[in-house]
Amino acid sequence: MNKVISKTNKFLVLLVGALMVTVFFVPLWYISLEAPQYPEGLSMYIWINKISGGTPYDLQNINLLNHYVGMHEILSSSIPELLYMPYILGYMIVGALVTFIFPRLFMIYLGVVNLILVALAGLVDFWRWEYNYGHNLNPDAPIIVPGMAYQPPLLGCKEMLNITACSLPYFGAIAMLIGLGILIYIIYYEKKLSKT
Repeated sequence: MNKVISKTNKFLVLLVGALMVTVFFVPLWYISLEAPQYPEGLSMYIWINKISGGTPYDLQNINLLNHYVGMHEILSSSIPELLYMPYILGYMIVGALVTFIFPRLFMIYLGVVNLILVALAGLVDFWRWEYNYGHNLNPDAPIIVPGMAYQPPLLGCKEMLNITACSLPYFGAIAMLIGLGILIYIIYYEKKLSKT
């Protein structure tokens, strides 16, 4: 496991680092809402360090809809994970650079474990965030439907009253998934190489 990886794979590790850098510049996740009162739809992007609307007014309109059913306002500043996620990503980028300089197979394993743990923790945390927003409703909301929760789907689409909510990975999450795939390929290739 401490073997030196091939020169080609060493540069693939650099590509993984570059993919991680792109996550700073593109959203990780995309959420869309379709409702009769908004026929053009509303959308929201979750970045590594903020939440933004698809248009300058989308997030404001989503928060307005949320207010009517008693959901909390969605603010980047109220989500602490967005403060430390850039540092976690930075750690992974530094890991890729260190692996490029000291190209050992155990570093590739470490990268795979890190990416999987970050992805799982992110998905669990995102689900928990959605659950809290959809279930911890203001009892004095203008619209109350007994027994109704407004938790958006973690992945896919879901009907909530007259609103269709869709939640899908976006370029940032796809870049991380490609990076994970490259690291798994390197392990497979190096193991195959050591058997020949």
